[in-house]
Amino acid sequence: MTQITFKQEPITLVGEQVKVGQTAPDFSVLDNDLNEVTLANYEGQKKLISVVPSIDTGVCDQQTRKFNEEAAQEDGVVLTISADLPFAQKRWCAANGLDNVLTLSDHKDLSFGKNYGVVMEALRLLARSVFVLDQNNKVVYSEIVSEGTDFPDFDSALEAYRNI
Repeated sequence: MTQITFKQEPITLVGEQVKVGQTAPDFSVLDNDLNEVTLANYEGQKKLISVVPSIDTGVCDQQTRKFNEEAAQEDGVVLTISADLPFAQKRWCAANGLDNVLTLSDHKDLSFGKNYGVVMEALRLLARSVFVLDQNNKVVYSEIVSEGTDFPDFDSALEAYRNI
């Protein structure tokens, strides 16, 4: 188990942390229409997976917008995953006029969070993190932000994504 902080308080993360060089584990999450989505849905595409504790907060909002704006011109897909309900994610996208943002909910069983080692056990939220996977699902970048209210390293994640 790994520890980070969230609002300066120690938080234990549950699950096996994903490492650069390994094949990314599969997961099962829900899209905004309650359809099951797995890693196989994005087969053959490079992926930037932006993980946020809750889409409705300022830092998470900015993280989601930044990755989607900066990576939009690339061939690949940007996924934003949180433990928010799919309805809340859909409402956030509509309220912000973001039609192309792919938000996925890990609320049902925390499959993504457990498989990537980013479940904040005490809060039942996902830790702020970023994973970049190549077209074959090899992990080429992994960051779990040590203080959950801080931003990830946008430049390093985007560089890894662009260089695939």
